Amino acid sequence: MFALDEQTKMVQTMVRQWCETQLAPRIPAFEHGSELPFELMKKMAKTFGLDAMVGAQVRKRIDKLKAAEAGGTTDETSAASLSGSLGGDTMMTHVVVKELSRVSPGFAMGWGVSMGLAGGAILAKGTADQVERWGLPLTTCKQIGSWCLTEPGAGSDAFGSMRTTATVDGDGYVLRGSKTFITNGPGADIFVVYAKIDRGEPPAEQSVATFIVLRDDPGFTVGPPFKKMGMRDSPTSEIFFDDVKLGVERLLGGREKGKAGRSDTKDSLANERSGVPAMAWGIIERCYDASVAYVRDRRQFGRRIGDFQAVQLKIADLYLKLRNVENTVFRLAWMQQSKTQDPAYVNASKAWCSQAAVDAALTAIQIHGGYGYMEELGIEKLARDAKMLELGAGTTDINLLSAARALIGPDGGA
Repeated sequence: MFALDEQTKMVQTMVRQWCETQLAPRIPAFEHGSELPFELMKKMAKTFGLDAMVGAQVRKRIDKLKAAEAGGTTDETSAASLSGSLGGDTMMTHVVVKELSRVSPGFAMGWGVSMGLAGGAILAKGTADQVERWGLPLTTCKQIGSWCLTEPGAGSDAFGSMRTTATVDGDGYVLRGSKTFITNGPGADIFVVYAKIDRGEPPAEQSVATFIVLRDDPGFTVGPPFKKMGMRDSPTSEIFFDDVKLGVERLLGGREKGKAGRSDTKDSLANERSGVPAMAWGIIERCYDASVAYVRDRRQFGRRIGDFQAVQLKIADLYLKLRNVENTVFRLAWMQQSKTQDPAYVNASKAWCSQAAVDAALTAIQIHGGYGYMEELGIEKLARDAKMLELGAGTTDINLLSAARALIGPDGGA
């Protein structure tokens, strides 16, 4: 359980080589905004045959949905169990995310949001037609997707403070509002958008539904890319809905689900949080590898700095974080593969691994001294990028509170 099989090791080696030769040279252009990363994502999918591998899996899903719909039934599969895994192998997916994150956590995040979150949500909850028209292009990286929940006034309180609404209009809906901090917004083709169904009830009583919005829909606009502390190679923006008219075919699943719509969103959030530890794994592994190599080579006071106890303690701390995060990813992969539900573990793991990545990157900078502070080494980028892991997919505080509430359980009253 705690070792990669030979096939996954081979994929790991190939992806690492690709990252060093194809991804790393493009990072300066991505970070400075002179290029967008989306064409490289599509190229990566073709290089490794991900489009064919995942495409075959998705087509089976489409056939299953068509059979269910022909029989007058529906398929209520959770998003967590259809996470856009490569050929159904969740550990292989985590390893690919880890390898991308060693070089560019932002690129890994953009790819994961498009394929796993946006594509995965349509794959899990869409009709056969929706999966075929919009889910298949996203999960095979032929098109780029965004997953749109956060709003200017709705972050941690995503449901309670949500102001984006879908008003019923004949056989369809009119979407109004805005979303912010939208990963891939500047270049996405397909947007999976969460909104409240407005039939005149108080906002607290309105159900949440999911809609598929296309970039060229009239009334839909995308703001300019944000300037950010980190994840600069992952373009992020606001998006706006000014009376965007959508037919019922754009309602994910083809029907309103009442309170179940919020559960669908939580499924996707759990999927997102399960992917963050793999990103942390990549960051910490790169920091550890670079630091061990440096302390073996760097000499001061007539000795290599790795011979000093203060440095040795830092290396041991990096190693401890690396192995604990690695073990966490193995367990999360097993949970996804076996469809084991453990919200407390998912939330706690995301919180701890994010903190470990930030600490590891700062420790690596300290070990490298002035060199670690320079752009050319790439470690300062990992420190900037790692901080985002403590903010996205729920802040660390929210993750820990969610874990605690899952452990304690609801108050049934006296």
